[in-house]
Amino acid sequence: MAAPERSLDQQQQQEVDMSSSSSSFLQKFRLYETRSNFYMIGRDKNRTCWRVLKLDRTDPTELNFYQDSTPYTESECFETLRRIHEGNRSSGGLKFVTTCYGIIGFVRFLGPYYMLIITKRRKLGEICGHTVYGVAKSKIITIPHASVLSNVAYSKDEKRYKRLLCTVDLSKDFFFSYSYHIMHSLQSNLSNSVEGHTYYESMFVWNDYLTRRIRNNAKDCMWTVALVYGFFKQVKLSVSEKNFRLTLIARRSRHYAGTRYLKRGVNEKGRVANDVETEQIVFEEAQDGNCGRISSVVQNRGSIPLFWSQETSRLNIRPDIILSAKDPSYEATKLHFENLAKRYGNPIIILNLIKTREKRPRESILRVEFANAIRVINKGLSKEDRLRPLHWDLNKHSRKKGTNVLAILDRLATYALNLTGIFYCQLTSDGFQNQNPSTLENTIGECSTHNLPSKDENASDSAVGNSNDIKDAKEDQPKEATTMLQKGILRTNCIDCLDRTNVAQYAYGLVAFGRQLHALGLRESTTIDLDNPLAEDLMGIYETMGDTLALQYGGSAAHNKIFCERRGQWKAATQSQELFRTLQRYYSNAYMDAEKQDAINLFLGYFQPQQDKPALWELGSDQHYNAAKFLASSVPENSRSTMKRSLSESSLLSEGSTAARHGLAENDEEVKGLSDSAPEISTSETAMIAASLSAPPPTLEEIGLEDIIENDCFCNDEHGDQCTCAAFDMDWVSSSANSCEDESYGRSTVVRSFETIPESTKIESEIRVIESCSDNAKRDEEAIAGIPQGYVRWVMDEEGHFW
Repeated sequence: MAAPERSLDQQQQQEVDMSSSSSSFLQKFRLYETRSNFYMIGRDKNRTCWRVLKLDRTDPTELNFYQDSTPYTESECFETLRRIHEGNRSSGGLKFVTTCYGIIGFVRFLGPYYMLIITKRRKLGEICGHTVYGVAKSKIITIPHASVLSNVAYSKDEKRYKRLLCTVDLSKDFFFSYSYHIMHSLQSNLSNSVEGHTYYESMFVWNDYLTRRIRNNAKDCMWTVALVYGFFKQVKLSVSEKNFRLTLIARRSRHYAGTRYLKRGVNEKGRVANDVETEQIVFEEAQDGNCGRISSVVQNRGSIPLFWSQETSRLNIRPDIILSAKDPSYEATKLHFENLAKRYGNPIIILNLIKTREKRPRESILRVEFANAIRVINKGLSKEDRLRPLHWDLNKHSRKKGTNVLAILDRLATYALNLTGIFYCQLTSDGFQNQNPSTLENTIGECSTHNLPSKDENASDSAVGNSNDIKDAKEDQPKEATTMLQKGILRTNCIDCLDRTNVAQYAYGLVAFGRQLHALGLRESTTIDLDNPLAEDLMGIYETMGDTLALQYGGSAAHNKIFCERRGQWKAATQSQELFRTLQRYYSNAYMDAEKQDAINLFLGYFQPQQDKPALWELGSDQHYNAAKFLASSVPENSRSTMKRSLSESSLLSEGSTAARHGLAENDEEVKGLSDSAPEISTSETAMIAASLSAPPPTLEEIGLEDIIENDCFCNDEHGDQCTCAAFDMDWVSSSANSCEDESYGRSTVVRSFETIPESTKIESEIRVIESCSDNAKRDEEAIAGIPQGYVRWVMDEEGHFW
């Protein structure tokens, strides 16, 4: 009797394991209905496990469902459906509704509950055998039967809410996976054990609110899919007849999500607008059952983490920048960087691409404030945890004749990648399904160690690096490899975090791409020249990603002037394209964004309709609502009215002087520079990916940044000594005599607020160009056929261009 009992126990355990495994991988569903219930039948990919979910249709306002915990076989499942049909024959029986591929969620406005389902999917790619799908078609279904619906279900407001929700086009840029946690990076998936309920709480899962009810009640996620919004592209490439896959993923945060002018800066929780995580994954395809090697690198973009805004205007293509002085201690900014450190570790490198100086100060005011915020935050951090800002005016340098912007960004990316490193690991033949995901150290023993050089045992926990200007003869020799971790993040921003930011992210991705291919043993060199076909392939993917993200946030495709010039596109065609996209973005921002923002708030659950309460479209600006909510709770009553405003006429308005002066430096030395804080580079934190790992990591001079970076730190410690957090301000450099960017004011005239400057000094804030440039004259002579030259210059040069 003992042996049979053991056999029965093993059989039961096998059934439990099958049920548990299959429950997380239900991939295809069929929806049936009777007069009183919906029945959803789900099965796994191999048709070995079938489950049943019942939804009640008799309650007009509540969501009631029952999940059958019994796993069925296919024959048992259809027998159950036959019995349901027979039992409901008097009321019409069981009717097939539709085939679907997962539940997006449930939502209620003023009347009944609705169910959102995916009715068509398309395959986007695979990550280690795990398929990633895009939503091709979706459907919204009213759950209660028509016979029990109240008049509210047919009201004008209910119909308008339903139409508003449907304007969120789920068939564009939403993707998911049944078996892979696509909302997390590859390194995070291998490093952490994530439960089903937990991964829905990710900042990148957009249907968290819609699925919350069923997840909490059913205690399971088998019926729903976690939707990520952003960009997913996978291509097959080859180098030296070796095939590999390149995957680029952009995950847009659902926190503080919205449109360009209605979501700016940071909120009280430290969440920023247009917060996007970009992951670049490269892996070789496993052959003959051999283990595959895989590498990834992650970078981030997000709005400048200050309280600032712009009011949408149908009369002004460039609305005023309004900078709030209500958070003098930069608590929200600090929360933002603490969140980044928690997600990615340290160091945090900040690449700030906004303008240094302008004829009419706009972006430059944010630049001063951002630099001061970094300085204040760094004072409370240890030396190794300090933020590392790099300020570089991409717009200015892109206009200088003979300046290779991508080459400079390449050197900056090399410096950043030296600090953060990349992720690399070798997987088992079964991918990472059979690996213990609790800690990455548990998988290190399974990782092969060849073709990736390492300096020492601790190299995996530090950054890896290489220089474009430093090459070692040993670099081309294969070395032993080890699992490597990315530690830290490069955070890039411009004003919109769209156009300039995308160019910089491409430069970072290209430097990482070379190291990833080298790590996988596909190339001997760790660098990829800009003229290499691989660089062209990567640029095309980043350009597509930039267009996608720009359409989501800004309303038009991205301005790809630098990419177009790199490809040698006709200049007049580029100007025409840039002009069209500028006008398209203006129209979208002025006329379309308000409704788009309402739809996003409704989808994410940030606004939940209630009877006898104002409707969503009756409320004021979303931007003003969020700003007012924070200011009312954090600012004394007598200082709420003060704002710093950057106008096109380069003047600042203030309703009171007290708060405007609040937070100003108390000594002259603290206001001398725009970039006041960054940690010094610690050579012990960097390591080489090539054979030169045994040598010290490259310095800024060796990388070639000494000609564009200047130490501009003026913060002193309590002992009066200059701090070691050297700020790298790449724009405060001596200009050549023929530069068209020379202005007549010095650094000391740039301060955080104009209200405290003597009237005689304010005149200097109107930036004057002391020398004209021949390039300007030539550009003035070029115009697009049929469009006045003055208007083209206004849009392309300064006033309307989004660079």
